[in-house]
Amino acid sequence: MVKKIIIGGIIFLLINFFSVNALDTAHSSIVMDLDTGKVLYKNDINSKRLIASITKILTAMVTIENSDINKEITVGEEVLKMYGTNIYIEVGEKMTIKDLLYGLLLRSGNDASVVLAKAVGKSEENFVKMMNAKAKEIGMKSSTFQNPHGLDEETKNYSTAYDMALLSRYAYQNSTYRTIVGTSKYETQTEGKSYLWYNRNKLLTSYQYCTGGKNGYTPSAGKTLVSTATKNKLNLTIVTLDDPNIYETHKYLYDLMFEKYKRYKIVDKNNFKIDKNFYEGEIYLKDSFYYPLKENEIDKVKTLVKIIDKKGNNNIVGKIVISLEKEVIGEVNIYKKENKKKKQSLLQKIKELFIR
Repeated sequence: MVKKIIIGGIIFLLINFFSVNALDTAHSSIVMDLDTGKVLYKNDINSKRLIASITKILTAMVTIENSDINKEITVGEEVLKMYGTNIYIEVGEKMTIKDLLYGLLLRSGNDASVVLAKAVGKSEENFVKMMNAKAKEIGMKSSTFQNPHGLDEETKNYSTAYDMALLSRYAYQNSTYRTIVGTSKYETQTEGKSYLWYNRNKLLTSYQYCTGGKNGYTPSAGKTLVSTATKNKLNLTIVTLDDPNIYETHKYLYDLMFEKYKRYKIVDKNNFKIDKNFYEGEIYLKDSFYYPLKENEIDKVKTLVKIIDKKGNNNIVGKIVISLEKEVIGEVNIYKKENKKKKQSLLQKIKELFIR
């Protein structure tokens, strides 16, 4: 923010260095690490705002998890009430759920959203209940959904930048969702009609590290965008709400975070040893532990090995607790190796019988 002050006829320009960020023009914005959930950047992340068509990320996830996406369904009269961005499917037309999901996420089809809602939830009202239940399960404590599309003239969907980042992180774990939102062009056809859809998320083709996302807009919500990007194995998601410059903001924040943070391997499952005086049995780790850190944070990371069961009666005998400046940032379970008896051959079993 720049302020102009006139003193004695001389103009002074004062730059407010305490603003959140001059290049972040969103009312709410967040950068979250997709692997750990760590928040790397935040700007008013808990204010409830209208979210427009990024609603459809939740619509897609409820659909994917509760249907056979290869099933063909028939379009009903529910599409007749839809306006705004549509894929222009017609009453009586047959299309697979998978194709409708592409139309929903690439072209932001409001008509696709209500067709999916009826097919999966039997009614739009029941589907919205499923959406709110899923949001609660994910941990979206400040979100309320009243429709599957994001239009806000009659019913309204409210969420926060933080909650939508949680949703993005959850959705990113699903391979079907990742494939769809990472697609720049999709073609399909029904009986008598052909469709060609280009992804409306312009960041996918304008930013080389972008892996997917969903944009939205209504006059009341302003421009909204949820996106994901990967560089040097660091996987991030950004959410911006009510931002006139969504793509510029996302590019700027990604570049800033990729410069500041790197993905470090804190615990290596293939290079883990422990003093035999501390634990006598053979132990191992199933997982390594990675975490995004700034360069000046590396020496502040501490690991502590805790042995829970020295006798080794349980499969999990302990854990490694990882902390950063006294805050626990993760845990890795320590397992004991089982002494499996080698399977005897048929000849060996016969020999044993004669020996006895």
